[in-house]
Amino acid sequence: MNSSEAFAAIGLAAVACDGALDGEEAALLRQQLELRSPYGNLGEAVMGAMFDGLLGRLRSGGWEQLLVEAAPVLSEPQQETAFAMAALLVYANRSLKPVEQAMLQRLGELISVPAERCSQILDVMAVLHRDSLRA
Repeated sequence: MNSSEAFAAIGLAAVACDGALDGEEAALLRQQLELRSPYGNLGEAVMGAMFDGLLGRLRSGGWEQLLVEAAPVLSEPQQETAFAMAALLVYANRSLKPVEQAMLQRLGELISVPAERCSQILDVMAVLHRDSLRA
């Protein structure tokens, strides 16, 4: 697994950890990746092939195994960004399920980013996604 696949794998684990990979989550993951290099320059066939491979790994080993394989491939700055993206993806529907919390906790254990920094990232995501104007 190269760094591009590893980064995408962490995002895929985030959206699939609850056992349901819906179209909205897949679109958000795709959008998040396409904002970054090298994904924005990859064609449909290359992106499709990469995700087919990652989905195969997900099906055979589950989201935790996908994280175990992906996390050490990334540098610490890449891990930090991948963690933040994973948090963004699981918070996108404004509810954090226990399995999503477990996924973020496990990812935090697997990466070199300090626990305090991971906690800061999660705090920011919680603030960003709360419905502050809701009556």
